[in-house]
Amino acid sequence: MTSVEQLAALLLARHWMLATAESCTGGLIAGACTDLAGSSSWFERGFVTYSNEAKIDQLGVPAALLREHGAVSEPVVRAMAQGAGQRSLARVAVAVTGVAGPAGGSADKPVGTVWFAFAIDGQVSSERRRFDGDRRAVREATVAHALDGLVARLRGQPGGPDSAAVA
Repeated sequence: MTSVEQLAALLLARHWMLATAESCTGGLIAGACTDLAGSSSWFERGFVTYSNEAKIDQLGVPAALLREHGAVSEPVVRAMAQGAGQRSLARVAVAVTGVAGPAGGSADKPVGTVWFAFAIDGQVSSERRRFDGDRRAVREATVAHALDGLVARLRGQPGGPDSAAVA
């Protein structure tokens, strides 16, 4: 069973919907989800917020967070996930922001740096990862990690099937 199929089973078992908030992946997570037939039963919407203005307008990310921390940061990705949850009908949201390359990296945020936030039923967790490879590889790794992260977190949530039920 693929990560998307596992995610679908976990969300369907709870009757929950998913929203995505994507910067560096440009909608690839939403695309991976909606590639699965029947995804309208568990995928609510995707926000592609590539620019800072889009993060502010579509997700309500405070401009001050972007000025103080930059788009590729933990405070911003957490605000993105919270905004996606608040501005949708979803109880689950995933947000990603990063430096896919080949340019745009810095000493603090080298190419391949990606921040993830997972908002599940009001609780937000976040993490930073660094992926190797070219732009395509970084974006593909980001999609895979976002989907796997959702599955892992939903398996740890009460009220749903255990991992054996969807493995």
